[in-house]
Amino acid sequence: MDPDLTFCSRRSPVVCLRGCAASSQPLASAAGLDVLKRGGNAADAAVAIAAALAVTEPCSTGPGGDAFCLFFNGNTGEIRGLNGSGRSPRALTLEYLEGRGHTAEAPPSPFDALNVTVPGAPACWCDTVQLFGSHKLSLQEVLSGAVELAEVGFPVAEVTAHHWNKWVATLRDDGKELGGDLLIESNAPKCGQVFRNQALAKTLKELGERGKPAFYQGRVARAIVDVISQHGGVMTLDDLSSHDSEVITPISTEYKGVCLWEPPPNSQGLAALLLLNILENFPLKAMGHNSSDYIHVLVEAVRLALTDALCYLGDPDHVTIPQEALLEKSYSHERAQHIRMDRAMEGLEPGLMTGSDTVYFCVMDREGNACSFVNSNYMGFGTGLIPEDCGFSLQNRGAAFSLRPNHVNCVAGGKRPYHTIMAALLTASATKTQKPQLLAALGVMGALMQTQGHVQVLLNMLEFGMNPQQALDAPRVYVEYDQKTDEWLVHLEEGIDQEVAEELKRRGQKVKWPVTGHRRSQFGRGQIITVGDWWNPSVNQAERPTRVLWAGSDPRGDGCAQGY
Repeated sequence: MDPDLTFCSRRSPVVCLRGCAASSQPLASAAGLDVLKRGGNAADAAVAIAAALAVTEPCSTGPGGDAFCLFFNGNTGEIRGLNGSGRSPRALTLEYLEGRGHTAEAPPSPFDALNVTVPGAPACWCDTVQLFGSHKLSLQEVLSGAVELAEVGFPVAEVTAHHWNKWVATLRDDGKELGGDLLIESNAPKCGQVFRNQALAKTLKELGERGKPAFYQGRVARAIVDVISQHGGVMTLDDLSSHDSEVITPISTEYKGVCLWEPPPNSQGLAALLLLNILENFPLKAMGHNSSDYIHVLVEAVRLALTDALCYLGDPDHVTIPQEALLEKSYSHERAQHIRMDRAMEGLEPGLMTGSDTVYFCVMDREGNACSFVNSNYMGFGTGLIPEDCGFSLQNRGAAFSLRPNHVNCVAGGKRPYHTIMAALLTASATKTQKPQLLAALGVMGALMQTQGHVQVLLNMLEFGMNPQQALDAPRVYVEYDQKTDEWLVHLEEGIDQEVAEELKRRGQKVKWPVTGHRRSQFGRGQIITVGDWWNPSVNQAERPTRVLWAGSDPRGDGCAQGY
């Protein structure tokens, strides 16, 4: 494997007519495309991809994690979604954690069993097929491709092999061994090595046959509770059996004739909308792509948007605005910003700032439907706990909670944490007389990079005329708050000019340049499918009546877009 992960090839955008699937693993994209060809729609195909990625990228995703999806109905123009994030165990209160000796300064290890929240992904898969699917294929048929991959085996891809090994080593450094279901002779599989997961095949078969009860009740549920209990966690069978997905109405903002749609809180999708609202006030195109002026404005806007998001976003069922927030109107703008900054940083947990351990994928079909989907274990294999004979690890999403008593994201029983994962859709700005016109399904995964990534790839197309593949190929910026030094860091990917990095330093930015090799994972991995080439300023759109799909897949991952 090339340790430098150099990007030296040029990839064209995928263009097709009938349907398209884009994901971070070619075998998963193929599983989704196969469902489309068998009569399924975009929602069916997205779930097929989600399950296939659970097999091929267990170091990022799986049934033990959470999910969000947005669905565009090509017939009605309606956009709906599902919040597939799970809640904390009811017994996991701040008082309980304090009784165990944990504080905001000394929280549990991110990989502690106390950080397992109820896995929401399996319910989200089932509900996506039920609510948005074609009903031409059963759930069992939708999952059949993933089952085959798990039973027959697949060769592990290069980037996945790197992260698989990295997270196995991380868990061992924390004093924990990953279970044998996800190893080969106690080691992470190497690139090209064939990996099989019979236990996961069994779990997926049962989910296909019996639906949600197969996971949240019975054998799998008991195995989940048992392994958590054995390691000091507090989840119960009731916590699992009471879980369900939440149907959501996406939130949106307009930017220069387009409308970006994101999941509402507890997802951080709102932060991307805040970021766009700030950036609309600047002549970004005139500044030039990845110029010092452009990046400086982007960095300052990210700081503002993320500060407000980290200060105010959490589970809507548990949100109470702190009293000092109600008094901010009486303060100067600068003082109010400092208050928000202090409050946001007090509740910021280290896991929110790091990692690129999620999968994002999207699908469009011949009926004009689109499904934008994101699925995650949170940090690699999550806690690394593997329920017996189930073939997947349990997420550690609870590590995102704050242990500050007055913080909006403070831990509580039955509460969803601030959630980094988000999936997006793009439409033309609607009129009162017309239904929304779909323009794109897009997303970039990776902790707090997601809000920044969504906006950067969108601006690459909208402001700078890049096609979907070019928009994903372009070097990115990642803005990160460093708690140790109490300052914002600006990570610049290799490909951004050194002169730009030096100019940003002169303007007071704390710049890390160039970011190369596998460290590029901090910039996330994205997928984009667009309807038509609306991003191309040289084309008269009236001359392009044919509905052509254009797609790209991130070169920082193993994947590809496939169409037919």
